[in-house]
Amino acid sequence: MGLSLEIERKFLVLSQTFISQASRRIEMRQGYLNTDARRVVRVRLSKDLDSNQRQAFLTIKGKSSDDGLSRVEWEQAIDYQEGEQLLGLCLPYPIEKIRYLVPFQGHNFEVDVFQGQNQGLIVAEIELPEVNAEFQRPDWLGAEVSSQGKYTNASLAEKPFLTWID
Repeated sequence: MGLSLEIERKFLVLSQTFISQASRRIEMRQGYLNTDARRVVRVRLSKDLDSNQRQAFLTIKGKSSDDGLSRVEWEQAIDYQEGEQLLGLCLPYPIEKIRYLVPFQGHNFEVDVFQGQNQGLIVAEIELPEVNAEFQRPDWLGAEVSSQGKYTNASLAEKPFLTWID
């Protein structure tokens, strides 16, 4: 994949009813080599829980727009073993999650059920072709948190959900 503009909206999830609607489940481990305000560099290892297919990616994401909806992204598949080695070089608090791919009304939601230091957090994302694109909201979709930086995976790697104070 080359350089592209990622446009996504992020939401909290109200219930786990989405699980029965999921078309795929993917176990993910990811770490961050860099979380600079202008860019993040991520290593992601994934395993499809239905096919056992494993993949690894190196991703660079630019600074988010002011509204948190878009940013430049570059992603490249890498060797899985090299990905495991790179994960060992990452900052503390790797992200561990199960991602559910949930088709709904012509769109696909990626629902992340976090584990480890972020257990208890469930976030849904939808990638859109443009910032103002319309979409139907499933009943399990809660408040939008796209503009709240603390919900980005890079932020969760630095300040995990379990360390948040109400």
